[in-house]
Amino acid sequence: MLKRDALTQKIFVLGIDGMDPRLTCKFIKEGKMPNVKKLMGKGSCREDLVLLGANPTVTPPMWTTLATGAYPMTHGITGFFRQSPDDLDVMQYNLDSRNCKAELLWNVFVEAGKKTLVWHWPGSSWPPTSDNPLLHVVDGTQPGCVGMGTAQVEQEFILGASEQNTEVTYINNFRGDVSAPCVITDLEVSSNSGGGFDEDAVMGGGDTKTMVLGYGDGSKSAELPINIAQSYIKPASGWSEAPVDAKEFIMLLSKGLLRRPCLILKNEQGIYDRVAIYKSKKTTEPIAVLQMGKIYPCILDEAIRDDQHFDVIRNMRLLKLTEDGSELKMWVSAANNIHDDSVFHPKSLYRDIVENVGYPQPGTMIGEHEIDLTTECRLANWYLAADWQASCLHYLMENEKYDVVFSHFHNVDLEMHKVVHFLTDKRDSKLPYFTNDIGRAKHPSEVYQKMVEDIYVQTDYYIGKFIHLLDDNWTILLVSDHAQGCPKYEPPYLGDCNAISIRLMQELGFTALKTDENGSELREIDWEHTKAIALRENDIWLNVKGRDKYGIVDPADKYEVEEEIMTALYSYKHPDTGKRCVALALRNKDAALLGMGGPENGDIIYFVAENYNYDHADSLSTTLGTHDTSLSPIFIGAGPGFKENYRTQRVLRQVDVAPTIAVLGGVRMPKECEGAPMYPVLTEEF
Repeated sequence: MLKRDALTQKIFVLGIDGMDPRLTCKFIKEGKMPNVKKLMGKGSCREDLVLLGANPTVTPPMWTTLATGAYPMTHGITGFFRQSPDDLDVMQYNLDSRNCKAELLWNVFVEAGKKTLVWHWPGSSWPPTSDNPLLHVVDGTQPGCVGMGTAQVEQEFILGASEQNTEVTYINNFRGDVSAPCVITDLEVSSNSGGGFDEDAVMGGGDTKTMVLGYGDGSKSAELPINIAQSYIKPASGWSEAPVDAKEFIMLLSKGLLRRPCLILKNEQGIYDRVAIYKSKKTTEPIAVLQMGKIYPCILDEAIRDDQHFDVIRNMRLLKLTEDGSELKMWVSAANNIHDDSVFHPKSLYRDIVENVGYPQPGTMIGEHEIDLTTECRLANWYLAADWQASCLHYLMENEKYDVVFSHFHNVDLEMHKVVHFLTDKRDSKLPYFTNDIGRAKHPSEVYQKMVEDIYVQTDYYIGKFIHLLDDNWTILLVSDHAQGCPKYEPPYLGDCNAISIRLMQELGFTALKTDENGSELREIDWEHTKAIALRENDIWLNVKGRDKYGIVDPADKYEVEEEIMTALYSYKHPDTGKRCVALALRNKDAALLGMGGPENGDIIYFVAENYNYDHADSLSTTLGTHDTSLSPIFIGAGPGFKENYRTQRVLRQVDVAPTIAVLGGVRMPKECEGAPMYPVLTEEF
C-alpha cells in the first residue's frame, strides 16, 4: 500500500456557499477585499480564481462533490431534492448523508487517526457517516444557518404599530409593501394562493410537490411572503410601573399565540427614543430594551408551535420610531429553540459552544427591495452569524485540537438570491406567464449593485478572521460550490430546483393540468395527457408505462419521445429575443460526459442557456452573467503544501479538491474519487 508523508499537519477548508471568483476579482482590484488578496499572496490559485464546477450548480450535489472527489452520477446526489421512487411529481429532501453512494473524505481522515470537524457542510454530512470518535459533526441538514432546519420554531416578521391602528392583528404570508407596515387596511393581499415557495419544506426537510405556473411560484418567486404583526399605540395604562407619559403597544409572537406588552419611552430631552418589551404588565424588568441604530441579538423569551412551548432566542431591531411616539416599525428574527442539540455530534459540542461562545444565531431571508430590511436586518444579522461562527470554530480548534476542519458559511448564497436578478434593468417581457407587478426592480440597478458589494465586503470580513491561522501553520483552502449569474432576460421558467416547471412543458405539449367544471386550471397534473414533466433543476422524466404509476409512454417509444422533447427544447425561442433558451439537452446515458446521469437523474438532462438562466441551478457551471457575475466556484489554497504567491494556468476542477486535500493530509484517496491532485500548485513534485 502506497504511503505518503503529509504536506501539512493542520487543514482548514474555508467553504463559502455561492462565492463568485469573478466578483471577488473585481472587488479585490477595487481594494474592497484585502483579506482575500492577502490569502492569494500567501498561496496558489488561478489568476481568475476559477474552479471549474461540476453540474448541477446547486448546493447539495456540489458540496458532496467537494467532499468525495466524485461527480454526481457517482455519488448519487444529483439535485437539491431527489425524485421520489413512488410518485413522479414528488421530490424528497436530499440533504441526507444516507443518500450518498461515495466515500466521504472526512471518514478517510478519521480512519487514519486524524481528529476531524465537519461544520455545517450541506452535502452528505448529516447524519454523521462514521461512528469513529475522532469525527465531530455540526449540522448539515440545510444550507442556511446552524440549526435553521431543526431549532427554528417561528419565522421572522415585521411589527408595525401606529396610533391610527385600533386593533392588534397578525397577517400571515403578507405579499404587499412592507416598507412602512404601520397601517395596512387591504388584508386581501395577504392570502397565499398556494404553490409558492415552501420555506419549511426546503429548510426543514420532507417531501414537496410544488408546481411553478408563473412568476409568483416556486423558489424563483420574486419575493418571499413575510409575516406582519400590527398593533395600536395608546397611552400606557394598567402597568405596575410605567412613566406617566409612556405609550404602549402589543407585540404578537408565534403568529399571535403570545402577546408581549411593550412601552415606548422618552429620553431626558422629551423625545420617544426606545422600546421596552415585557412578559406582562405586572413585571418590572423588561425582556429587552431597544433603541434605534443597533441590532439586539439573543433576546431570551418563549415561543409556541404545535401546542408546544419552547425557550427561544430572537434577534430584534427597531427600524423606525417617530419622536412623538406615534408610529414605529420593528424587525423580529426567527425564533430558535435554545435547548435543541439534535444536530451536534457529539451533543457535548452544543453545551460547550453555548457556554463559551453563545447560542447559534437565527437565520434571516428577509428583504429584496426594502433597503432598511436588507442592510439593517439581513446584512447585520449575517455579521452576527459571521462573528458567532468564527468564534465557535476558533474555540473548537483550540480546545478540541482538530487536525482537519471542513467548514461552510452561507451568507453569499442567501443574500445574493435576494438581489442578483435586479442587477440589470430588464425590460417588460413577452413571456405569457410573466406579469409586470412581479419580479420588477423597485430601485435603480446601482442600488442592488451596492448591495452585492456589501455582501462581498462582509465575506472578506469573515475570511479575515482566519488569515492568522497561516502563522500557526494551518493550510487553508477557500472553496465554494457555485456562484450566481444575473441574466439579461427573464428566464423561461424551466429548471426550478425545488419544483415542477409546468408552463414551458405545457406550451410544448408534453405536460397537461387538470381543469375544474368551469375550465379553470387546477394544480394537479393530468397524467392521462402528460408525456413528461420537468422536475428539479435539470431533469425531465418521461411518464413511462410499467415504470411510473400513471405511465402512458410505451417503453418501445421512449427513444422517439426523448428525441421529440429535445428537438422541441432546442427549437423553443424566447419571445423577447427570438433566440434559443436551452444550451444543452442530453439523454441520461449521454449526460455521463458531464458527470451526470444514472438512476438518480431524469431521462433527459438539460441546461438553460446563458442570459436566460435564473441565477444558478438551471444552467452550466461555465455560465456568465451581467455585472461581473458568473456561476463558477472559487479556489485559493495557502499555507504548508501550497506554493506561495503562485498562479497556475491549469484548469482546476471541483473534483480535484478532495484528492488535493488527501495529498496535503497524507491519507489515501476516497474510494470513488474521480479527480486528481492539483499538482502544479503543490510544493511537492509528483
